Amino acid sequence: MQAAQILSGYTLGSADLLRRAMGKKIKSEMDAQRQRFITGATSRGIDEALANAVFDACAKFAEYGFNKSHSAPYAYISYQTAYLKANHPVEFLAASMSLDSGNTDKLMVFRGEAMRSGIRVVSPSVNDSGVDFAVRDGSILYSLSALKNVGVGAIEQVVAVRAEGGPFRSLSDFAKRLDTRVLNKRALESLVKAGALDCINPHRAQVFQAIDGIIGLSNRSATEAAEGQNDLFGGGAAKGAEELILPSRDGWLPMERLAHEFEAVGFYLSGHPLDEYGKALNRLGVESYASFVEKVQTRGASAAKLAGTTSRSAVPRPATGLPSSAFPIRQASSRQFVFRTH
Repeated sequence: MQAAQILSGYTLGSADLLRRAMGKKIKSEMDAQRQRFITGATSRGIDEALANAVFDACAKFAEYGFNKSHSAPYAYISYQTAYLKANHPVEFLAASMSLDSGNTDKLMVFRGEAMRSGIRVVSPSVNDSGVDFAVRDGSILYSLSALKNVGVGAIEQVVAVRAEGGPFRSLSDFAKRLDTRVLNKRALESLVKAGALDCINPHRAQVFQAIDGIIGLSNRSATEAAEGQNDLFGGGAAKGAEELILPSRDGWLPMERLAHEFEAVGFYLSGHPLDEYGKALNRLGVESYASFVEKVQTRGASAAKLAGTTSRSAVPRPATGLPSSAFPIRQASSRQFVFRTH
């Protein structure tokens, strides 16, 4: 604006119109402003070619340029961010994950960064984790509210109950103290699949099968408390008078366990289906899907050697209809296999 005012005799108001025209990149407005700028500059004895060059330089800067008052805060924030990441990496990553707790793709990137930095990300736990990602003993505690189908309100209730009565000692204790109006069946399923109840009972398949029983015991306990049923000495609801009976069933196979975890977390957290093939895949030059995407975005790569696990078979459909994480890998009669890259 100052250049237009001094070189071409613009008023501050007309110079602001020039700034807006450059920002919007509207050709008709830019052509009119160029003619006005050059006319004003040549009338002040400036060579026309030089006036054109100055106008082009201003237009180029307008594509992505900051004034000092805009650049300085960005530079200061960048410095602060770099300092925190270099000197407090665990806290920095935990805070970053809390900020993007609703974005599974970003959480996966942060978790990968933690692994590269030697920082352990601890699986969620109803006895340790909270609403946000937290730091304990140099590790990051995974947030319970970041799990799928589990809202912040439900986890706030779990944390409040835990703070009041201490850690959950058993599934029966957990059932009697939770409020199923807040922590519903879908939320419980996600907690079990993610391993958040492993601290109470590590048999995920058994606990998953007992979810209806957990909800039933919770509802009965809430009803008894509301009706004021007391124990023999009038000490309140009879805690422990009823214990949850767990069904007998086989545990989930490792791949099944990881698949359920993927559903609840959005990515593999405690392990990976291809972990045992890591060395062989490295020898073959196989790279991760995240690495390939980064190369596509930054270097324009168009091909890579990837590894994946078959998730389902489906009737063929146009590639554009497939999710970004799934690709057809082999045609078999009238069906095709779809796999998830890693």
